[in-house]
Amino acid sequence: MLLYPQSTPTQLEFTKVKTLLHSYCQTEYAKNKAEQLRVHNHKKYIETELNQTHEFKLIQQQSQYFPLDFTLNISRHIKLLGIDGATLSGEHFLQIKSLSENINNIYRWFDTERKLAYPYLTQLVAYSYYEKNIAIFIDEILDETGNVKDNASENLQKLRMSLYKKRNELRRVFERVLAKLAKAGYSAYIDESFSNGRKVVAVFSEYKRQVKGILHGESDTRKTAFIEPEETIQLNNDVFSLEYEESKEVQRILRELTKRLSIYAGLLEGYLHIIGEFDFVKAKAKLAIEMNGNLPNIIDKAIVDLKDAYHPLLYLYNKQSGKKTIPVSLSLNDKNRILVISGPNAGGKTVTMKTIGLNQMMMQSGLLVPVSPASTMGIFKQIFIHIGDEQSLEFELSTYSSHLISMKFFLENANGKTMFFIDELGSGSDPNLGGAFAQVIMEELCNKHAMGIVTTHYLNLKIMASNTKGIVNAAMAFDEKNLLPMYQLIVGKPGSSYTFSIAQRIGLPQPLINRAKNLVDDEHFKLDKLLNNTEQNLQQLNKEKVELNKLVKENEQLKKEMKSLMDKEKHKQKVELLKHQNKVSEDRIAYLKEMERKLKQVVFDFKKSDNKNEVIKNLQNLLFKKDEKVVVNKMAKKVNSKYNELQKEITVGSLVKLKKNYQVGEVKELRGKRAIVQIGLLPMNVELADLVVVEKIEVTEN
Repeated sequence: MLLYPQSTPTQLEFTKVKTLLHSYCQTEYAKNKAEQLRVHNHKKYIETELNQTHEFKLIQQQSQYFPLDFTLNISRHIKLLGIDGATLSGEHFLQIKSLSENINNIYRWFDTERKLAYPYLTQLVAYSYYEKNIAIFIDEILDETGNVKDNASENLQKLRMSLYKKRNELRRVFERVLAKLAKAGYSAYIDESFSNGRKVVAVFSEYKRQVKGILHGESDTRKTAFIEPEETIQLNNDVFSLEYEESKEVQRILRELTKRLSIYAGLLEGYLHIIGEFDFVKAKAKLAIEMNGNLPNIIDKAIVDLKDAYHPLLYLYNKQSGKKTIPVSLSLNDKNRILVISGPNAGGKTVTMKTIGLNQMMMQSGLLVPVSPASTMGIFKQIFIHIGDEQSLEFELSTYSSHLISMKFFLENANGKTMFFIDELGSGSDPNLGGAFAQVIMEELCNKHAMGIVTTHYLNLKIMASNTKGIVNAAMAFDEKNLLPMYQLIVGKPGSSYTFSIAQRIGLPQPLINRAKNLVDDEHFKLDKLLNNTEQNLQQLNKEKVELNKLVKENEQLKKEMKSLMDKEKHKQKVELLKHQNKVSEDRIAYLKEMERKLKQVVFDFKKSDNKNEVIKNLQNLLFKKDEKVVVNKMAKKVNSKYNELQKEITVGSLVKLKKNYQVGEVKELRGKRAIVQIGLLPMNVELADLVVVEKIEVTEN
């Protein structure tokens, strides 16, 4: 990616992010990669880096164990492994074994299920394999402390056995000599001592000539002499010679092991590379968790659609201080390419610019960014910035000259894949002339389809943004009452500089402020005041909108709760109805069973009894008993609840109820002691004695 000027990473504070990332790295490989972190413009590479970080972030947040335990830098040892004649130490071989075992643990971690769950992380181990012979060869030669085993070779085993015997013989002889000298009163202390790797005795200096042997030296006070006894000289020589032979054999074995493992030097370098890559991804994931970094939607075109974007470093600072950070939401696309931000000084214009620029650089370097996952970020090939005072003493350039040189570079190199940021466009010169140049520059950048953000106080640029296709106004919200910036970006309208309001709030004399107002063009003053009032009204509308949204959400919640209660009540009523129906069914079944029992008894009596007429009479009483009380069932209750009985004579047109089955109908015709009653669609011929006049109960509404 082309960055202009070269100080862009520093000015946008990308270097600080790299320093933070470096602090999370444990391996030398990852630290070097953090220091050399670059901004890319290839979509496939960027997506891979972002998704690897996103997947490791999920592993961290789910508190899953990932076997990344090897952090040593053994690249030098691995390079020596591939050089003919080189010899690695036992400690180095243990480190290589540890690296190999850690790689094996990583491969085993990526089982079938995890390969599907973390496809981008799986790519880091996709083209390598675990070679078990590395650990096997090392275990054949070395023990767990890194020492060469006795059975590593037949010669070494013989040498160490001989050395063991000679040392035991030397110890016994030395102890006899030491006891003899102690008895004679010559020894200064009874503990054994060593000089140049040989056993010596410490005797008082005045007796040194009484002890036969080799004088190795005296103490600083010259009161003690160190003598190798004559009896142990040959044994010391033998031990020294065997130790030398053992050392040679150990070196030979280690050299052979080095040669044997040299064929795996390239594979081991690959292992170290994989460990470093995972450490780097882990560091990026940790940084993302700290700064609330997320994975936005990435597309390969020039577009910015950020929702709830935070300045990463400001977010971390406020997080540590317990302060709230105000996010930024904005959208730049083919229709709206340039955003002109106005408003008072110290209101957050520059911070907003840096938020967009820094997040863009981070995303294109493979770092998750503190934006909503619903955001969409495009890929740019150039980032140009002009922020702050760029005076150059070396080239005798003024602020405005430096400004114009930067603008010249912008105009010559900008294209549809350029993102630019200009702080205080046109500043450093006469407001009218500088404003005119600024307007021309912005028009040209828009014509070149470049995309960017401009901050300004110039009125003509605010007017231009309102009237020019592709350029949009925006303002930083300001609390005029309390004279405090709100750090909130409002897109779609220009902002006031609040020049006179700020002057009044800080206590400048009113006559002085009035004189300043008189010097300002009346139309200009009215427009600034109009912007001021518009911004305050918009803030009030936003507050009311927030409150309205809150009330709408509360209403929706109440609606859901009410529906839930109604559903519960309906369910309860259905349950009660089913219970009632079940009770009626149970009563009917009991009645039928009782009737069945009685009929069986009648049949039995008919067979046994001689008086058949009496049995038949009992049967008639059972089936057609006239004096039996009417069983009030569900239909009776329903009809009685809707109709009242009247003590009236039955006439044509009367509404009547059948006493036996509780059906209601209208009398259509009288025929002596019977009547024709219309019940529904069916006319019935019924005795008048079985009918009673009724009237419908009127239901009154409360």
